[in-house]
Amino acid sequence: MPALNFIKEMAPKVELGLKEPDHPDAKRQTIRALRKDGRNPRPGQSLCLYTGIRKLGEAACKDVEQISIEENNGIYNVVVRVHFLSILETKKLALADGFNSSVDFYRFFRKTHGLPFYGLLIKW
Repeated sequence: MPALNFIKEMAPKVELGLKEPDHPDAKRQTIRALRKDGRNPRPGQSLCLYTGIRKLGEAACKDVEQISIEENNGIYNVVVRVHFLSILETKKLALADGFNSSVDFYRFFRKTHGLPFYGLLIKW
């Protein structure tokens, strides 16, 4: 059972997503780097959701898609599977992932992972 750990700022949104999945502030997805051991989450698996050592809950993995986030001369491109996201689609993705805006989303990935970023969009 894959475990996903969230920063404390995201924990309330994850918990809300477990209790009220349709709430507009609910977090029902995460974007992660590929695991070095290759044991990435797969649809149908149970996911254990944590913040630090506190278990937030469990959820069934519904979907896993490849994602890339790139920057070229101040222009950002987000690709899910083979689809380039529009500005509106990127904003929806950022909000669904718990960020307040696309700008916050891009800043987080640039600072935390560096760009370009290649990973997985995991939904539960």
